Amino acid sequence: MTDHFKSGFVSLVGRPNAGKSTLLNALVGQKVAIVADKPQTTRTAIQGVLTLAGAQIVFVDTPGIHRADSQLNKRLMDTVRNSLEERDLILLLVDVTEPYGVQDQRAADMVLKTGTPVVLVLNKVDLLKDKALMLPLIEQYKSGHEFAAYVPVSALRRKGLAELRKVILDRLPEGPAYFPEDYVTDQPERFLAAELIREKVLAATRQEVPHSVAVTVDQWEETTRLTRIFATIRVERPGQKGIVIGAKGAMLKNIGTLARHEMERLFGVKVYLDLHVRVQPGWREQAAFLNALDWRTMTGKDDS
Repeated sequence: MTDHFKSGFVSLVGRPNAGKSTLLNALVGQKVAIVADKPQTTRTAIQGVLTLAGAQIVFVDTPGIHRADSQLNKRLMDTVRNSLEERDLILLLVDVTEPYGVQDQRAADMVLKTGTPVVLVLNKVDLLKDKALMLPLIEQYKSGHEFAAYVPVSALRRKGLAELRKVILDRLPEGPAYFPEDYVTDQPERFLAAELIREKVLAATRQEVPHSVAVTVDQWEETTRLTRIFATIRVERPGQKGIVIGAKGAMLKNIGTLARHEMERLFGVKVYLDLHVRVQPGWREQAAFLNALDWRTMTGKDDS
């Protein structure tokens, strides 16, 4: 470590589908958060740690800012609010392909009233044929708001990240390294495995399934050569179960194969994955089950 070492906590916030998880993975340099083109993919605060020669940045990914209309969504918004407290910097991500609206104004108001410096990160610029189209959007955000900086990026294409890192480092205080140099995320492998399975379900199924899917790891067995994982995909209705399983089990087999391959790549071991699908009506309103899904208390068991 060098003299004048910098460190700090940086929260990534924004509307659903702004690209927060994609940006987190790009900034950290490896996958620590699942990604899907569905709203509310992220359901908890996830840390991704980037350690450089003279600094350590602890990024905190958060669920999208949205209207809380269920017990699950209320918990997601509580997670967002908690992630705004005692931060050194906040990155407010916006999708430059979407028009500015009331919800964007509310998101900006929410983060700026914390008093923490906020960087407006204009994401998905690779989708704009005319970059000048960003200027009116920036002016709308500037109206009544004071941002620390404005940085255009493409998280997917990993463009503009060097400039964003510089903006972040310039605003971090001197401080200690909070984690070892090889530390990347606070998520246990058991939770990450469940999330990877859910990611593959989100990618493979139709619009009526994603919000209704939860995954629990029921059993985890490790040997030196093989990790055996037994997991259950929970849905709310029988029709959704049929979609996830697919004709003659083809969909579930594909989901399992994709998830297993990614686990093997991330965990560095051979994986045996056993998947089942269960209908659990109204799980988004069941406090005990939501507690079981939270990785900080997650047991992988559900007694309902």
